[in-house]
Amino acid sequence: MDDVAVAYEHSNNTVPFTSTKMNRRKYLITAAGCASGWFAGCSRAAQLSDDVTTTSATTSPAQIETSEIPATFEYPWAISPLPDGESLLVTEQIGQLSLVDIQSGEKELIAKTPAVASDGQGGLLDVTIDPDFESNSWVYLTYSAANEQRKTATHLGRGRLNRSRSRLEEFERLYIAGPFLDRAAHYGSRVVFGADHMIYQTIGDRQFKNFGPEHVAQQLSSELGTVIRLQPDGSIPQSNPFIQTPGAKDAIYSYGHRNGQGLARHPGTGKIWESEFGEKDGDEINIIRAGENYGWPIADNSCRYGTTEHVGDSHESRADIRNPVVSWPCGSGGFPPSGICFYTGSRPRDWGLSLLVAGLASRYVARFELGEDEATQQPGLLTERNSRIRDIAQNPEKNELYAAVDAQNAPLIRMKFD
Repeated sequence: MDDVAVAYEHSNNTVPFTSTKMNRRKYLITAAGCASGWFAGCSRAAQLSDDVTTTSATTSPAQIETSEIPATFEYPWAISPLPDGESLLVTEQIGQLSLVDIQSGEKELIAKTPAVASDGQGGLLDVTIDPDFESNSWVYLTYSAANEQRKTATHLGRGRLNRSRSRLEEFERLYIAGPFLDRAAHYGSRVVFGADHMIYQTIGDRQFKNFGPEHVAQQLSSELGTVIRLQPDGSIPQSNPFIQTPGAKDAIYSYGHRNGQGLARHPGTGKIWESEFGEKDGDEINIIRAGENYGWPIADNSCRYGTTEHVGDSHESRADIRNPVVSWPCGSGGFPPSGICFYTGSRPRDWGLSLLVAGLASRYVARFELGEDEATQQPGLLTERNSRIRDIAQNPEKNELYAAVDAQNAPLIRMKFD
């Protein structure tokens, strides 16, 4: 489901919970009729692959204390907790990076950030820190920026955080995923470090509508509609899967993506999980594998806007396409999954390893309990707030989560578990 301009809306219809089988795949439909409270049951239909199980979400709600960090933001896009456990880096699409004290809400603007093009869906987007941040202070940013012709592209850069001077130092642009285009949508831009210490970054398809095999997401000569893989300095690893493919962009790790909005590394397997907007419905959660084609738009569960006509073939019908782990098929109402994270805290005690998925038009955080490559949907978080959730992050030092609300004068929501 699309994210038009800065904000978009689509149906919030819900349907009763059912579980049926179709073509060896399972369908999960959760509803507003599930348990109420902060962990009330979800909404919207999700189609899950064979290695995903479903549940009616009858487990008892965990105890949670919710509050707002006393600071406001203009369309916050990403949250990155720092290793001290007491502060967060937060991006705002208007181009601001802030260091936020979790307890007091003190918001300290960080200077020397890059110039951004903040029209439409662009601006200052994701932020993450180097795995060795405590020794090297590197902060990585993704952002849209314009060339002299005022056309834009997705950028990756990094700078060293000098906390005493509230600024980034030695900032350098690491990579531009071209081409520059006269449009302000589908930048992708989530970024995460893999277990291999490589950078993985989503690049959106920039909203090209020529659905078919000629679409940019199906062309290895284009980085649009891909996940790219880079060295921490922005150079290209020689182990990337298309290095030896004539005409292919060397940075491409996987392709056939529409607009990836979440990336997270599984803490056990090290695999990279991704969330992705569909067209009309067709939203997905994927496990990213080297060299794989994820189908957009030739095989996809989306429908064309204003119709019930499917964009492409079904995933199941194409042996050359990697199926999503979870998908919200056409007619389900979609989910629009944005930022994701794995929750590994010791509380709630009845939780297993969980994937948390921020929901935009769905207006809650979905939770999936996980095995290695398995997912079981559980009751969601923040359903009572009715807020568009752009990002979700775990404090690695505490049993806490933080959610970014996608709005002007928006809060950060703090969730503490007993």
